[in-house]
Amino acid sequence: MPRLLFIYLFKRIGLSMLVVQLALSVPVVLSYLLYQLPPAAVRGGLVTPALIGISPTVAFLTLPMAVGLGTALEFSRMASEGMIAVFYALRLSAWAICRPALTLAAGIVVLCYLLGNVISPYYSSNMQDVLNVVRNSLNHRMLDAAHFYTFDNGLKTLYIERWLTPDLAANMYVRQISIEKMQEETITAAQADFRRNESGVIVALSKGSIQTRSLTGAGEVKISNFDEYAMALPMQGSGALPERGWHGVYELSPSGFKENFQQALVDPRQLGEWSAEAAKRFGVPMLALSHTLLALALGLTFGNITGRRGAGGGLMIMAAPTAHIIFLVSLESLMRLNWRYAFLLAALAVLETGVSIWLISRLNRNDPPVRVTSDAEPEDAAMSAA
Repeated sequence: MPRLLFIYLFKRIGLSMLVVQLALSVPVVLSYLLYQLPPAAVRGGLVTPALIGISPTVAFLTLPMAVGLGTALEFSRMASEGMIAVFYALRLSAWAICRPALTLAAGIVVLCYLLGNVISPYYSSNMQDVLNVVRNSLNHRMLDAAHFYTFDNGLKTLYIERWLTPDLAANMYVRQISIEKMQEETITAAQADFRRNESGVIVALSKGSIQTRSLTGAGEVKISNFDEYAMALPMQGSGALPERGWHGVYELSPSGFKENFQQALVDPRQLGEWSAEAAKRFGVPMLALSHTLLALALGLTFGNITGRRGAGGGLMIMAAPTAHIIFLVSLESLMRLNWRYAFLLAALAVLETGVSIWLISRLNRNDPPVRVTSDAEPEDAAMSAA
């Protein structure tokens, strides 16, 4: 294939793939964020880290489908424009016509391996940190008025009547239990000013009272009033998101993921999660080549190279997305039940690739003759016979 034609086809298929990728990933990312994050997360400044945390994972899971669907759409359009017939007229083989799409798919495989094994595990921790903040109410701007919140395993309870500003609350109630002092404190304040530092949140209370009661016996209740009082709260500081006490297998680096295999062997549930993650990291990227070969094989075999609309156009366009969705659903469901289902999924991927290569090779051995029909063909044949 001439270099200029190769670059032209490569750009057309790449542009179609980019459009499909944006159409696939953007709605998935937005719907996931809307489902996981409450409206208060916007004023809490958690949308950006959540977006950075989820985007690489969605990208490497949807890229194989995007390159397959983009190839199918582009070859369907080229067939309708009669370009496939022109390629055959130039004596280009079937594999030569497929070379730009296969080169792009090979690059996507490398990119998916980089995303799935390096970039996605690194940034997925951001999303889990955000979910940790959301589920444990560790950001004071996410606290809703007229709700009780507990911290430190129930040792501290907090209630806010209403918010005056994003950082200033009116009529705050705090109940905390000190195990060291064996006493219970109930604090009420007319105003509470939340101020972040690097490690946490300091709340400055104004015009309130502290009621202290011993937990060891029926002692006296001591009440003292104050004009200004400061206390620390275990919330998200200004430096970074708070540390979590656990990490998922999808957050591990390549070396850590390999070392985690020995721990996963002890627990069948952990082994299922490890196997599903391994299939995503090492199996999903190769689907880019499989889906691209499938789109090329169906497009060249069942597509109408003369430019007329063929009956197999819809099959060619829907084959790659359908196959990819089946693989992802089977991977998430079957692999977590038993890691041996990996052999079944691998066999299906090899079958998809093998059938596609066979169809293209058959076309490559028997280059189809180009026969452009028209309404005037019977008249031309009659004139030739005369």
